[in-house]
Amino acid sequence: MNNQDHAVVVKDLEKHFGSFVAVNRVSFEVNKGEIFGFLGPNGAGKSTTIRMLCGILAPSGGAGTVAGLDIRTQQEKIKSNIGYMSQKFSLYEDLTVEENIDFYSGIYLIPKAKKQARKDWVLQMAGLQEHRHSRTGTLSSGWKQRLSLGCAILHEPPVIFLDEPTSGVDPISRRQFWDLIYELAGKGVTVFVTTHYMDEAEYCDRIGLIYRGELIALGAPATLKTETMQEDVIELMCDRPQDAMGFIEQLSEVKETALFGRGLHIVAEDAGTAIPAIKAVLHENNCAIDRIEQIVPSMEDVFVSLIEAQDRLEQPQKEVHG
Repeated sequence: MNNQDHAVVVKDLEKHFGSFVAVNRVSFEVNKGEIFGFLGPNGAGKSTTIRMLCGILAPSGGAGTVAGLDIRTQQEKIKSNIGYMSQKFSLYEDLTVEENIDFYSGIYLIPKAKKQARKDWVLQMAGLQEHRHSRTGTLSSGWKQRLSLGCAILHEPPVIFLDEPTSGVDPISRRQFWDLIYELAGKGVTVFVTTHYMDEAEYCDRIGLIYRGELIALGAPATLKTETMQEDVIELMCDRPQDAMGFIEQLSEVKETALFGRGLHIVAEDAGTAIPAIKAVLHENNCAIDRIEQIVPSMEDVFVSLIEAQDRLEQPQKEVHG
C-alpha cells in the first residue's frame, strides 16, 4: 500500500451509515507536494472521505495510507502528522489571535524552544501582526480563514486537508488564500482541498470528481477538459440570449443549452453540424449573432456533462429495479 512518492493512497474506500452508502469503493493516489482538489456538489461524500483520511471516521471497507500511516490502525498517529481545517474554522472566538495560536501550540505539543518562532510565522503568514491582541470573534472571515490555516499547520505537517476552506469568504480573500496554498505546496507540503467552486478546481494540479459517493473522474484540469468531455462546447454571444435559448433547444443537433455570463454555452455532439443549424434557426427568428465558436469547455461544463452522463447510466438501473 505504502509508496514513497505518494502522500495519500486510497484503495476501494467505503463508508456506510446504516443502509446509506456515503462513499462507494473510491480509489486514488495523491503525490507528495501536489495540490489535489476533491470536487463535488454538497452531499457527494467529500467531507466523509476527508474525515476517514484524517483518522476521525473509521472506514466501513477498503484501505488507505496518509503520510505512510494506515487509516485503519494508526488514526492517532495520522492526526499528529497532518493539518486539518474544516469549513467552520475551529477557532475560539473569545480568545485573542495570539491566545488561539498558543492554544494550538499546546495541542500539537510544539517544543518550548520553537513556540515563539512558529507563532511569529503564523502571524506574519496570515498578515495578523497588527491584530495579535484582537479578539478572534471581531475578525473578518478572510482573517479568520488565514488564522485557521496558520493554526492547522503550526506543527509543520507534511499533508494538510482543507475541507471547503473558502466557503462564505469574499473573492479577494479567496484569491489570497490560494496564494498561501501555492506557497505551501512550493515548499513540498501536500494540500488536499475539497471545494464546490468550479473556478477553484482550475488552481489544482489534479482533481477528483466525486458524485453520490463515487469517483467519476480523475486527472489534471486540462486533461479533464480535453479528454473527459466527449461533446463539443459552443459559445454564442447574441442580442437576445434568453429567446435564443428557446429556439436552440428545439434543435436535434443540440444536447443542452445554458446561460453563461451574457451569452450561452451550448453542448452538442458535433460543433461542425450544430453551428450551421444554430445560425439558421437564429436567422429565421431575427436574432442577431455577435459571435459563435467552438471553445475549450470550462470546468463547470465538464462537471455538468459528467454528472448528466452518470445520471443517464443510473436511470435504466432504477427502472429495472423499480
